[in-house]
Amino acid sequence: MNQQGMLADALRQQIIDGAFAPGSRLSESAIAEHFGVARNTLREAFRALSEQGLLEHVPHRGVSVASPSIADVIDIYRARRIIECTALLHSEPEHPAVQQMREAVLAAEAAAHDALLDDAETWRAVGSANMAFHVALVSLADSPRLARTYRDLAAELRLAFLKIDDPRSLHEPFVRKNRAVLDTFLARGAAAGAAELERYLVQSERVVLGAFARMQLG
Repeated sequence: MNQQGMLADALRQQIIDGAFAPGSRLSESAIAEHFGVARNTLREAFRALSEQGLLEHVPHRGVSVASPSIADVIDIYRARRIIECTALLHSEPEHPAVQQMREAVLAAEAAAHDALLDDAETWRAVGSANMAFHVALVSLADSPRLARTYRDLAAELRLAFLKIDDPRSLHEPFVRKNRAVLDTFLARGAAAGAAELERYLVQSERVVLGAFARMQLG
């Protein structure tokens, strides 16, 4: 991978981790200095992340972290249902990625157990473990192209999550639901697991849209 690609990956991870709030402007000079890269290299990385929907470039105003709208959330979940449910429907419990799903569920359960009631940072860590479950689930498809597509989709989703002011209510219920999807898949097969996942994603979308409505987010 070239320098521009590695820089784009590093910036994407920082955005996902919440280092930059949705809608915040990025300082080209500060980021170039932090990573020790030339401005032209940074601009290419910015361009790549803009194409992935993670950054927005406004002429004469610079580059900002994207701030997903209600319409974006609806589209993200539409894509999630197609990608995730199809991947699970056409998979087998013996696939190696199932172990990654188990580990992600256990990590989320442990983080939720140890979380303080109102510690937003800890609940976002629970959200990261939840997201790792879904990334592992998409790995069931054995498609590098699909994995790359989902990586970008998941990053946009995390930006939507970061706009919500109550991460506990957002992430806590889905620790149990990830466990339910995994257990249903292993006990009753792919079709039942995919149906459980479909219901899960519909509810998750409602939770996110409800939070956006409550906070009057566009």
